[in-house]
Formats: sequence, C-alpha cells, structure tokens
Amino acid sequence: MGKIKYLFKHIINVDYKNMLKIAKKVSKKTNKNIIFILLDMVNCGLRYQAGYYDYQEFEFYNLNSEQRKTYLTRGKNNEIIKQFNDKTQFHIFENKDEMYEKYNKFLKRKWMILNEQNFQEFLKFFQENKVIIVKPLDGEGGKGIEKFEYKNEEDAKTIYNSLLYKKQLLVEECIKQHPEMNKLYSKSVNTLRMFTFYKDGQSYFLQAILKIGNGGVVDNFSSGGMYTYVDENGVVFAEAIDQQDNIFYEHPISKVKIVGFKVPKFKEAVEMVKEAAKVVPEIGYIGWDVAISENGPVIVEGNCFPGVFQLKPSLSAEKKEGIIPKYNRVMKIFSHSLKEQF
Repeated sequence: MGKIKYLFKHIINVDYKNMLKIAKKVSKKTNKNIIFILLDMVNCGLRYQAGYYDYQEFEFYNLNSEQRKTYLTRGKNNEIIKQFNDKTQFHIFENKDEMYEKYNKFLKRKWMILNEQNFQEFLKFFQENKVIIVKPLDGEGGKGIEKFEYKNEEDAKTIYNSLLYKKQLLVEECIKQHPEMNKLYSKSVNTLRMFTFYKDGQSYFLQAILKIGNGGVVDNFSSGGMYTYVDENGVVFAEAIDQQDNIFYEHPISKVKIVGFKVPKFKEAVEMVKEAAKVVPEIGYIGWDVAISENGPVIVEGNCFPGVFQLKPSLSAEKKEGIIPKYNRVMKIFSHSLKEQF
C-alpha cells in the first residue's frame, strides 16, 4: 500500500520539467539514451519509492537491482517516519521554543524568547554573552540564522526591533566550538547529524554525518555547506560533498584533510543522543544536530522528519551498499511492513 500511495502522490505532484532536466544531465553523464533514463526513473519510483532526486543523488543509474534495494529513498524514509513517529507529537520539534524547553538539559547553553515587552531582558542577555545567535522559532535548513556581537545599547535596540520584525525570536548563547572542530572550519559551528531509534525502552544509535561550513555562519547543506560520513569511532571515512556534487578532499578554506579527521568527544555525543531519544518515546526516529563545544557535546536541535543521508556509490571504496541493511538490524525487529518495504 505504501508504494501505491507514494506513486499516486508523486504522479500528481512531480515537477516534470525538473525531472526532465535531471534525466538529461544523467543521460549526458552516462552516455545512455534519455528515454531509457526516464523509464528507469519510473521503474525506480515503482520498485524502490525513489524520486528523481534519489535516482541522481544515489546514482541508481549505476546500480543493479540488488544494490538499489539497499538504498534508503525518500519514499521509504517517509514510511519509517509514518511507522515510528507519532505526528501528534511533531509540534515539539517543529517549534523550537517547545523543543528547547523539553530538551533543555542537553542544550547546555543560555537562551531566551523575544517578545515586545522584554527589551531589558534581551539587553542584559546580550551584554552578558557578548555574541548571540538568533533563529526563527520554526525555521529549517539554516534559514534566518544570524550572529551578532554586542556594541552598545543603541545598537542592541536596533537589533531587537529588527528581530521582532523578522520574527527571529529565539536568541541563544553562541556555542564555543571545540578547538579541533575549529581547525576544520572556524566561521561556523560544524555539527553532527546523529540518527537514533527508540522503541520499547531501548535506544539505538544508527549513524552520524559531519556537516561542515564553507564560507558562512551555518553549516547546512542547503546553505552552502558540505557533509561527509564518520564511523563508529568518529573518524571521517569519505570525502565531503556539497549540493552541487562537488567533492572535497580537503576543506577549501582551512586546507584540513577531510578523510581521517577525528571528531572529538564522539563517544560522549553518542551516549547523549541515545539518552535524549528517550525523552519523547512517541517519536522513535530522530535526527539530532549536535555540536562539539569546548566542554563536550551539546544538542543544537532535533528533527522528527530527518532527511536521507547515505554514502554515494561512487565515493564508496568497498561494495556499493546503502544504509538500509544497517537500519534493518534494528527496525525489522519491530515492523512487518518495513520488512516488506525493505
């Protein structure tokens, strides 16, 4: 049933112009007929719930059917979320003020919510912390995040009014990044996207992605950053990529080599997110954004609708295999429908 619903939904909503654009790009790259590529895209949609972005990003055009089965597509990811995440609890993660209240012990930093009557509170907060980060309460993808340094009260008042106008109402202490993470890129807080699964009183750590800034104050993929993969010891094992599919062997600004970089305090971060996964048991599958501060790991935010991250086949030094086998070792225990899907 999940495959049929996915198919009909995407037949109605698909951007055929963009699909054709990507098909042309793949056709040129592979030297395969565009009609063949388009038909293969449709086949992958039917069999693997793969959209055309999945087809391009995870290089389905170079995979056989057995390999394709191992890759988590957006359609299958939606099924995991539907299966294990109670949508009546989504509001906790969609509203940052609720999320910050619920997970405050894991944030390990000061924060406040602006309103039209609390300039003096904001001023005191700004003066005490000197540097602040501001965010909209419902933002995503790094949009609306800005950094400010305290100058004087008049400037603070101007900033306060601007934040109210732009609805950037969450104000927080700037995370002081661990020196090793600073070496990688110092202009943004480089974060880990750490995936957890919780069911029947047990927390499981699934995988971690390292997101790295590149010229901005945020590290988000959609905001110009790049990402790569780390192993169970927190060591990067693949080159980084950005949204334009550029591959980075070293950071273009810091010149630090990507592969082999070791994330400090990684084991502590794993234990922290496993503990955080227990707080709202109705949300079983969560993607946590975690920073490594001078004093250890801290949660930046949680995502109840985590995106799809897995190593591109062309970046894999070993066999071409997606993340599904790893997820299955935990999730198939609890779900008959996922067994059928996967």
